[in-house]
Order: sequence, then structure tokens, then C-alpha cells
Amino acid sequence: MPEPEIPVALVVGATGITGAAIVRLLTGRGGEVVGLARNPGGPPAGARAVAADLLDADGVASALLGLAPTHVFYTSWSKRDTEDENREVNTAMMRNLFAAIEPAGSVRHVALVTGLKHYLGPFEAYGTGEVPDTPFREEEPRLDVANFYYDQEDELFAASARLGATWSVHRSHTVVGFAVGNAMNMGLTIGAQAALCRELGRPFVFPGSEEQWNGVCDVTDADLLAEHMTWAATTPRAADTAFNVVNGDVFRWRTLWPRIAEHLGVEPEGFAGEPRPLERQMAGLEDTWRAIAEREGLVEPDLSRVASWWHTDADLGRPFEVFADTGRSRDLGFTGHRRTPEAVLRTLDAYRSARVLP
Repeated sequence: MPEPEIPVALVVGATGITGAAIVRLLTGRGGEVVGLARNPGGPPAGARAVAADLLDADGVASALLGLAPTHVFYTSWSKRDTEDENREVNTAMMRNLFAAIEPAGSVRHVALVTGLKHYLGPFEAYGTGEVPDTPFREEEPRLDVANFYYDQEDELFAASARLGATWSVHRSHTVVGFAVGNAMNMGLTIGAQAALCRELGRPFVFPGSEEQWNGVCDVTDADLLAEHMTWAATTPRAADTAFNVVNGDVFRWRTLWPRIAEHLGVEPEGFAGEPRPLERQMAGLEDTWRAIAEREGLVEPDLSRVASWWHTDADLGRPFEVFADTGRSRDLGFTGHRRTPEAVLRTLDAYRSARVLP
């Protein structure tokens, strides 16, 4: 029997939107799938969960002792108050992981997820530098600003050289997919907003800027990102390459917002003069959510584990247009794509079926 394309996959950040999608994709393909997370919970059938904190070097080494991964999918990050702290913490996490797996000498490829802040700058300097024209292309030079994405890339390059492995970088836009308790989850956040608006008889108000409401945008479906990462990990011509990964279509929020509202049974309200952030709109509604969860039998009564108002506000509040070119992937043979409206509505339906949303 031939060896699987990915004999032993180590998915780092396996409970996040992207990590969970990779685990789902790889199970049942004949290889071993190991999901690493601080609190891994119950993995899908066919996968194995490993609990470890990437900031605990000894703990990571102990948790991964005896594992010989052939392919590593790194989807984890930790947010801190400043970019200097982001750089220090996220680099340490990667170093601890690589130190733990290096002795096995088994790694063939490491895939890293970053994002379009590669072109926009970090949260504390977001869009304040020389932002390149859209669509963003991978050959754009790095911005002249500290960015933990750049440090992650440099750590990846150095580690891959030591491991004798190839690498790939996957720069996603906002990822829409299925996960709970994730810090960057626009799909679930918008779904929670709609549920609260429906409960309180409020309009479903677009929270962002005029530029986001009227401008061209794109997003990244988590399952598509998982497909792209496994493709790059097993395609020699894609080795040692950075890619933008978005759905392949573009849309305007002024068109998509009413479709979401109709699907979720709320009255849409668009941009009206200034942004109306969710952190302000949804303030103090934790008890309302808890009451909805109890009445509807939802699996998560803690609103802070369902909605990430701050992150969706950051995405939808940008005062400029953001979308990315994916020609590099197409040139190398990746033809996956998603229709964004249908993908978003499917994700919302998945949350409702799983009793995460009412």
C-alpha cells in the first residue's frame, strides 16, 4: 500500500478556525493527524489531540515526545497589548515548537498562516504606513514597520533550513469558518450580533466604515485555506513560496449585509454617516445572550467565547479598500475557490445546526 501524501500531520492551533478545518480535511486520508492546542477538547474521529502551551518549552517537548511529524501546519498566534510583545511571544512559540520536533529529523514541510496585515501593518500601526495598492501581491516588499508576521516568517525560514524541510506561507484575509472561542471569528460574531438584534428588536446595523461598506472586499473561507495549505505542502513546485489565499471573488458589504440579514431574520441597516462599532452596540448584553442560550439550548452561554467584537470592528472599520491577488497560486496549479455569499451563509447554518447560534 503506498504511503499517504501526508503520513504524519501536526496541526498547531487545532481548535482555531483554520486548524480545525485542516484537521477535518486530513482525517480519513490514511495518515496520522495530531492536533496541538492548549485546550484541545475532543478531536474528530481519526485524529489525536495533544495538549500543550507553546510558551512552555518543556511542556511542548514533553507533549510531542516520540512524535515524528512529516508535515507541520502552524495556525496559532497569541495577541498581546503591543507589537513588541506580539513579536516576542509569537516568535518564542514557534521556537519552542521547532525545538521540540527537530530531534526527530522527520519534517518535510512547514506551512504557516499569517494574513493581510503583512501589507497593512500591525494593529497598533494599522494602515498608517505606505500601504500598497490593491490588489495586494505577494512580491510587495515588507513595510518599514515592526510586524510579528515578519518575525514568524524569518523564524520559519531559519527553522526550515535547519530541518531540511520546505516551507510555505499563507496570507489569508479575514477567515470565515467553524470554530468557537476563537479570537478572530467574523462569521460567528456577525451571527451573534444578529441573534441579539432579533431578540431585542433592534436593526442589524453595519458597524464599519463607509469605505468598507461601499468598497471592494474579499475574505477567506477556512476550508479553502485548509485545501490550499495541504496543496502547497504536497506540491513540489509550490515549495518555499508565500501565497495570498482568498476566496477568488470580490464583493461589497452593502450587497452582502442585506443577504445575511434576510437569512438570519433581522432588519438590515447600512452605513449612516460614521462607523458604529460592535463593541459599543453590543456592550452589556452578556446576560441577554445567556438567557437566549438557556432558552434555545445553545452550547455556549458565555458571549465572550462566541463573539469577538473588537476584531470584527477592526476588519470592518478600515478606512480603505482591502483585497488580494491570487495569481501566484493559479499559476502554480491551485484552482480552488469559493463564492463568498454562499460560503458565509453555509457557515452561519453550520453554527445554527451545532446549536452555537439560535
